[in-house]
Amino acid sequence: MYEGLHTYGGQAGRDMEALAIGIEESVQDDHIRTRIGQVLYLGELLTDWDIPIVQPVGGHAIFLDAKAFYPHLKQIEFPSQTLAAELYLDSGIRSMERGIASAGRDPKTGDHYYPKLELTRLTIPRRVYTQAHMDVVAESVKAVYDARESTRGLKMVYEPKYLRFFQAKFERL
Repeated sequence: MYEGLHTYGGQAGRDMEALAIGIEESVQDDHIRTRIGQVLYLGELLTDWDIPIVQPVGGHAIFLDAKAFYPHLKQIEFPSQTLAAELYLDSGIRSMERGIASAGRDPKTGDHYYPKLELTRLTIPRRVYTQAHMDVVAESVKAVYDARESTRGLKMVYEPKYLRFFQAKFERL
């Protein structure tokens, strides 16, 4: 947050260079075709295995439907966060919960917001992974899906004032 000089937004020079390269690549048809193809490849593998994902597949990520993945978990048991944790434990895949933990709390009542969707995002960084990596991700998602009925949810045991979806701590129920 405080890197670099204030004259250019506090970013390090290497970060600005990476942004410039990313902008340049984002208008190159071959780069976009490859990137979209990689995400589509992962989405097709998961769809072929009847794993519940949001359709149509996007250009940067696959969104796993955690409510459909874990229909036995109540929303207060953090199904999206549970799925993210199970993927990490299975194969080290880092994903992002986009559900009740991300939604936060009502500042007046203190109650959790309960969004309609409980998603776990598998974001695919550009220029990092090969098709073989996508196979590993797909196989891990399938392994976690195959074990879904025995999976227990989570409870939040620590909630920071800000950015709870990054810093909260959870325990298994």
